[in-house]
Amino acid sequence: MDVCLTNVDNNLNKSLTPKSVHGMLWLQTHFEELQWEALSDGRVMLSKEDAISLKNDAELAGVKIEYISDISILDVLPKTN
Repeated sequence: MDVCLTNVDNNLNKSLTPKSVHGMLWLQTHFEELQWEALSDGRVMLSKEDAISLKNDAELAGVKIEYISDISILDVLPKTN
């Protein structure tokens, strides 16, 4: 896997995380240099529509995408009142 897209909330926004050098290099061709540090740290969020577009483009380029959409991060974090 080169890039991972994970649900972050119930609005289906995705967290974008590079998982390989190949994935990071490919992402650098799609994002501005100012965003590269946030990309490498996994701090980039995408809307559902943008995530689908990025996934389709990546797969056409041979980048392996893990698209986790069954559960959001908010659903697995401990709940506090």
